[in-house]
Amino acid sequence: MVGSYRTVDVAIIGAGPAGLTAAYLLGKAGYSVTVIEKDSRYVGGISRTVEHQGFRFDIGGHRFFSKSQSVVDLWNELLPDDFIERPRMSRIYYEGKFYSYPLRAFEALGNLGIWRSTLCMASYLRWKIAPKKTVRSFEDWVINQFGHKLYSIFFKTYTEKVWGMPCDEMSADWAAQRIKGLSLGAAVIDGLKRSLGLNKRPNDGMQAKTLLESFRYPRLGPGMMWDAARDRVLEQGNHILMGHALKQLAQESGTGRWRVAATTPDGGEVTITANHVISSAPMRELATRLQPLPQTLPHAADLNYRDFLTVALMVRAPDLFPDNWIYIHDSKVKVGRVQNFRSWSPEMVPDPAIACVGLEYFCFEGDGLWSSSDEDLVALATREMGILGLVEPDQVVGGTVVRQEKAYPVYDDHYRDNVDALRTELETRYPTLHCVGRNGMHRYNNQDHAMMTAMLTVRNIEAGERIYDIWGVNEDAEYHEAGNEGEQAALASVRAVPGRLRAA
Repeated sequence: MVGSYRTVDVAIIGAGPAGLTAAYLLGKAGYSVTVIEKDSRYVGGISRTVEHQGFRFDIGGHRFFSKSQSVVDLWNELLPDDFIERPRMSRIYYEGKFYSYPLRAFEALGNLGIWRSTLCMASYLRWKIAPKKTVRSFEDWVINQFGHKLYSIFFKTYTEKVWGMPCDEMSADWAAQRIKGLSLGAAVIDGLKRSLGLNKRPNDGMQAKTLLESFRYPRLGPGMMWDAARDRVLEQGNHILMGHALKQLAQESGTGRWRVAATTPDGGEVTITANHVISSAPMRELATRLQPLPQTLPHAADLNYRDFLTVALMVRAPDLFPDNWIYIHDSKVKVGRVQNFRSWSPEMVPDPAIACVGLEYFCFEGDGLWSSSDEDLVALATREMGILGLVEPDQVVGGTVVRQEKAYPVYDDHYRDNVDALRTELETRYPTLHCVGRNGMHRYNNQDHAMMTAMLTVRNIEAGERIYDIWGVNEDAEYHEAGNEGEQAALASVRAVPGRLRAA
């Protein structure tokens, strides 16, 4: 395929939620589109569903909930008959005890004990009265919000497992984006209501905002959504090139058209010529593929990513626990979170006598965990489930490993300056190059945020100018599991559509 060419209106890099949303909406509007995807088998990116011997694994856990009616409508359009309603249940494992998440006040009090609970409240009041004036790090932000004692119990260990760095080296932006609006007072009040059963109100249309009790989920996992989106894109007559990796991206000096070169599965090369390029590729990777190289390349090179892997274990037991997942706040084990795939959807586990759990290990590509053999990782996961008391090792009858590179863009001290510098250069020099999605914008976006960035980018392309600032999506977050689905909250809300920059 050396020298093979395609000419389209829009080339899209990446077939994750953002890339496929853009491809589908552009196709509906009559644009010709070609998508390149590095994975040779799966679409959906981190939202894909992996299958192994009939068992299905959700990579990371994806609840289908959004306050954006546009996102909800698109989900229903792509997958009208395959959503199921699932109960929401998550717990925290800490020092051999389980804590409901969100917290139930009496349960937490009983688990922590009167003395430790008193210390937590005293610490909370101390930092509310005299908070840190300079808030630079994640640690600073959380201590100011919850006090040092609660920070050390419910935030520090798990967060450092996820990110592989001390909490005092993480930017406060991550905390502000992910848990802003979840105050201790609100959590305690909500927990009291849950403990007393007072959160069950009649459906009178006047329900106050509360934390999610249930969520919708595709019966065969989130990959079912993106398989459907892929099929719709192909039905529109557009193309998705699987197993094609971005090689080079350059803009023709005379026409302004883009030439996107990709490496094919057989080692050949295909070039796509397009008026616009939408990229969900990691910003660091995009910068190294651009020709000429951007002046801000050192900033791009300084962007970091956290990788992770899922060890799926098949366990001879009808079920193990009712949770969708359990957060492991325990330094004795390396696992950070344990998923129960049957609790997501019974159809993901084909044998009623076999339970299937996924242990998530956060790591860096190339480190000891990442480089371990699948056999060693299955053995580690089996051993740690025994340490946690969740599974007897002799109950494990099989296992497999799924690695996910660049799962999380890292929010270190310099990430914002690096992103801003690269973004400014790209937007100034290349107005027809559009960065979307989690890695495309180096922002810890949820699936619906990624979709919204793509939706607004499509509107900008249709308008012929940037009438929406997609960087306003998820810019000022409220707690991401509160409120009602489809609710269009204030413009500053986590899932509201950013206002127009100018009239179309």
